[in-house]
Amino acid sequence: MQISDVQSALELEIISGTPETTISGGYTSDLLSDVMAHAEEGDVLITIQAHNNTVAVASHVESPAIIICNDRPIAEGMIEAAQEHDIAIFRTSLNQFEVSGRLHALLE
Repeated sequence: MQISDVQSALELEIISGTPETTISGGYTSDLLSDVMAHAEEGDVLITIQAHNNTVAVASHVESPAIIICNDRPIAEGMIEAAQEHDIAIFRTSLNQFEVSGRLHALLE
């Protein structure tokens, strides 16, 4: 599925990257070690962790996109790191539970 489909359906704000990124699933966690242990390649990362370490973890697990929930502010350094690793960043006012449920429904 194209992240642009998710972006449109969930009305996500594009912070950085291309909405033409392909995703195959999603993984929701605010514990980055959990993401490293369980997220799969192609999963969009759903979190409130809006900092450089999130990008590093997303890159490590080959996640093409990060959705930052609860309208968290996103540091310029995170945006720059995401651009370097070709990872899209989106933001939403929805919480992780809502984004996860809606993404799951879209992927079925």
